[in-house]
Amino acid sequence: MEYYIIGEREIVLAFALVGVKGTYASNRNQALDAFNRVTGQGSLVSAPVRTEIPKVLILTEDVSVMIAQEVSDWQIKGRFPLIVEIPGIQGKVIGKKSLTDSIREAVGIQV
Repeated sequence: MEYYIIGEREIVLAFALVGVKGTYASNRNQALDAFNRVTGQGSLVSAPVRTEIPKVLILTEDVSVMIAQEVSDWQIKGRFPLIVEIPGIQGKVIGKKSLTDSIREAVGIQV
């Protein structure tokens, strides 16, 4: 498995149409449970730990906000899956920096 998505129902369905597996999450508990299963963290009784870890984990921005601390901790570890955030069905989350904005800020150059 190369990709996996956690997000709103419509986004997960759209990705499923092109063969990407995913999990629908509408609250923090669902998002955290799915995140832990996909990354292989913890062993929850209701959801066994995944044995196959994807290379890229796609999160909608809404889901990423719900589990911001866990996502940040994972990214600091620098392990797979690589986490990529995409806008959700409602569009970009107001006040959330894009990857391009973060790079521009870090480098100090706008092209």
